[in-house]
Amino acid sequence: MPDESTRRMLLQACLNGAREVTAHPGLSADATLAAADAARAVAAGAQAVHVHPKDAEGRDSLAADDVATWVRALRSACPGVPIGVTTGAWIEPDVEKRLTAIAEWTELPDHASVNWHETGADRVAALLLSRGVGVEAGVWDATGLEAWSTSPSRAACTRVLIELPDEAAEVVRRHAEGLIAHVRIDEPSVPILLHGEERSAWPALTLAVEIGVDSRIGLEDTLTLPDGRTAPDNASLVRAASALVHSR
Repeated sequence: MPDESTRRMLLQACLNGAREVTAHPGLSADATLAAADAARAVAAGAQAVHVHPKDAEGRDSLAADDVATWVRALRSACPGVPIGVTTGAWIEPDVEKRLTAIAEWTELPDHASVNWHETGADRVAALLLSRGVGVEAGVWDATGLEAWSTSPSRAACTRVLIELPDEAAEVVRRHAEGLIAHVRIDEPSVPILLHGEERSAWPALTLAVEIGVDSRIGLEDTLTLPDGRTAPDNASLVRAASALVHSR
């Protein structure tokens, strides 16, 4: 049986990311199809969902109508499951326009990720918190770590996402443990979610299980199962991750 710390580990499904919907058959610009996919991922073991709402052309969107459509669809398909969205600056590089878009949201997610290396991160986080939306602090590198560590919103964050780039498995531990150590110096009690992308996705998840922090998996981060086969869908990725969690 897994120990108590393993049972408490949060496993989040990251459904789509900024990938083109043509990158995998399991990706879609249709919120209803994505919501059904999310429900299967939850049934496979995910306890939370992170999604990038899309517009009609399949592009990431911060527009109120798009966010409302996607959040409503996922809430309907996954009742009681926390739903999070992105606020990535690549969607709207202009900080003022990004803030205006978020201020216009009518269907609020449970939380939203804010990348602290991006211009305007403090203002985006403050706006989300003022609207009752939790903040997942995305920390990719030393620049983001320094910005988050001096942020007035630091202690109010729901969790810190330690996000590793597409890098070789042998550097994952050193990279992750260095960032985690600094986060724990600043905020010892903040939950940490460690994840990677592409080559680092499964090594990061395995390390998260080992050291007892939260993690995530899904088509945003990787299209392949641990054995290298292409994953049919998000549920298959979550199922493989759950097996790793419960094997410890």
